[in-house]
Amino acid sequence: MSASPDEIFRNYVYAGALTRNADALAELFTEDGVLEAPLVPADAAFPKRMEGREEIRGAMAAYYERQTGDGGVPNVEKSRYVLHITDDPDVFIAEIDTVFDGNGEGDGADVTVSLVQIVRTRDGKIAHLRDYFTPGLVS
Repeated sequence: MSASPDEIFRNYVYAGALTRNADALAELFTEDGVLEAPLVPADAAFPKRMEGREEIRGAMAAYYERQTGDGGVPNVEKSRYVLHITDDPDVFIAEIDTVFDGNGEGDGADVTVSLVQIVRTRDGKIAHLRDYFTPGLVS
């Protein structure tokens, strides 16, 4: 039985944003999977496009290693998402509002980051993920 969009999405969030585990993240993708962030400038810290499971693994491991840790971990209780199931059973869209506790503009206020991900799956794995988020978050 193939994984549901909700299972795929939750596993992706856990492996990436919550645990920053590049190996677990890469294993969610097909061998030829693509992870791209079209709005990110080519010179940003976050890779603009990664093709293939091994490139995703290496690039995300390097990105996570560069993280200072002061960006915080998302507050799962406050964060929200909605999955939009499309007419194509292999495609879903995630509309996400991620909340980070008290690491605002020096005032201790929560910061909410809104983004959209378009996910194409194949055999229960991510074949192509487009992550649309504010480029300034990763530069």
